Amino acid sequence: MQIFERFTDLTPISVVINLIDVLLVWYVVYKILTLIKGTKAVQLLKGIFVIIIARIATDLLGLETLGWMMQKVIDYGFLAIIIIFQPEIRRGLEQIGRGKLFQRSTSQVEEEQARLVEAMKKSVSYMAKRRIGALISIEKETGLNEYIETGIALNSEVSSELLINLFIPNTPLHDGAVIMQRDKIAAAACYLPLSESPFISKELGTRHRAALGLSEVTDAITIVVSEETGAISITANGNLHRNLSLEEFETILRKMWFGAKQEVNVASKLTWRGKQNG
Repeated sequence: MQIFERFTDLTPISVVINLIDVLLVWYVVYKILTLIKGTKAVQLLKGIFVIIIARIATDLLGLETLGWMMQKVIDYGFLAIIIIFQPEIRRGLEQIGRGKLFQRSTSQVEEEQARLVEAMKKSVSYMAKRRIGALISIEKETGLNEYIETGIALNSEVSSELLINLFIPNTPLHDGAVIMQRDKIAAAACYLPLSESPFISKELGTRHRAALGLSEVTDAITIVVSEETGAISITANGNLHRNLSLEEFETILRKMWFGAKQEVNVASKLTWRGKQNG
């Protein structure tokens, strides 16, 4: 009866305030999940839920000793969380300080997107002309930290000069893939999973198989420059777009990366399932 009485006491103003309160809580939760997405914190959160469930189970089963241990873990868990999640907490506070928790203006976003695409286009053009093999993966929704951990961490600003330098033959980081997260080069010399599809052309090398392999298990975009021919390719969602001109490369990359409303010439989209040349 008390619950119904509370509902009868609700006024339009209190309803609006409660609704705003709930929306703000969900927004905070969403931003926290955004900060930890693709990091080890996701696995740690799963561990915390397991501990909480174990604590509830000990009460239900009457396991007093184990319950006492679980309670101690929970009691001191707050301090442990601060220590364990220190990188994520620091990153979140930095974003609050820079005002990046809220979406930037459209002009700023478009300017940043243009800068990233231009850096990719310039570096790919340089390497294709000189037949410098390259493998660059761009993280989207699915976290790539599993593969980033196999390489050398960089966390550097994206620039064409750095991308080119990373793939110069006989340098320490040229072998393997470069992985990008948002507007940063997260790591170099990373290992990617190789595709085992029987439909891949035998003329494709390890770089193309690695690019396809990653696209089959994640939504990442991977750019390949062939060391043998200098041909430019892009993989995404299990598809390989081969032998692209710079204009086609820029159009497809922008569409895949940022969802640009640009039509891609169907004739230029040569997938490993269909016709291939070169």
